[in-house]
Amino acid sequence: MPFLEQDGLRYFVFERFPDSVIHAVFTRRGGVSPAPWASLNVGGTVGDEAERVRENRRRMLAAIGRSGDSVFDAWQVHGVNVFRADAPRPPQMPHPQADILITDRPQVTLLMRFADCVPIFLLDPRRGAIALIHAGWKGTVAGAARLAVQAMRQHYGSAPQDLLAAIGPSIGPDHYEVGPEVVEQVRATFGAQAERVLIARNGHTHFDLWQANRLLLEFAGVGQIEIAGLCTACDLENWYSHRAERGRTGRFGAVFAIK
Repeated sequence: MPFLEQDGLRYFVFERFPDSVIHAVFTRRGGVSPAPWASLNVGGTVGDEAERVRENRRRMLAAIGRSGDSVFDAWQVHGVNVFRADAPRPPQMPHPQADILITDRPQVTLLMRFADCVPIFLLDPRRGAIALIHAGWKGTVAGAARLAVQAMRQHYGSAPQDLLAAIGPSIGPDHYEVGPEVVEQVRATFGAQAERVLIARNGHTHFDLWQANRLLLEFAGVGQIEIAGLCTACDLENWYSHRAERGRTGRFGAVFAIK
């Protein structure tokens, strides 16, 4: 799984995606923010100064050759709302509450922020459409990945079997212990398949978000799925982790665009 570097920034890319799209999951390296947000924090609601966040975002977009004027981003609320981005978000437009962004417009760069939740990328190379999804445990058990596939079919005529899917860096199962209220909802969503994503360890239960979202995509008919397998809580030199850093941390950026 390759990492690339540009102008002091380090970012992860998937092997499966073609050159017809621009995508990246940026590490925390190469920005201007001090601890505890060091250093490429693009989260504007975690206590960092706005000017530093803007500079980090500018650097991130410049590294992949996209302008700030191309961005569409959202107010992520751990839900399953879908927003179709037919143009970049104007500065005066309030952030819509959405955890699933879709577009088929090359002038739009989808941007989301993460610190343990799962970034999911969907590409329809036949229709020239993409989706970027933010899925924590709430979004996962609510079926955000499956609903994104449905949205792409509804808005762009995408066939699930044509889609390429990628599951990015997030908290891995070794670090993601969950309580009985989460276990109950996982069982409700996954039924007989729940034991594939719930791991019993030393009297505790861990939730495998990677495999859970893989299953949701497969249930929706997607067969081409790449998993980064990179745990944010394991590698704080590269990633922000809300759990491992006890909430005092930044947000790394994931971007997706059509050339």
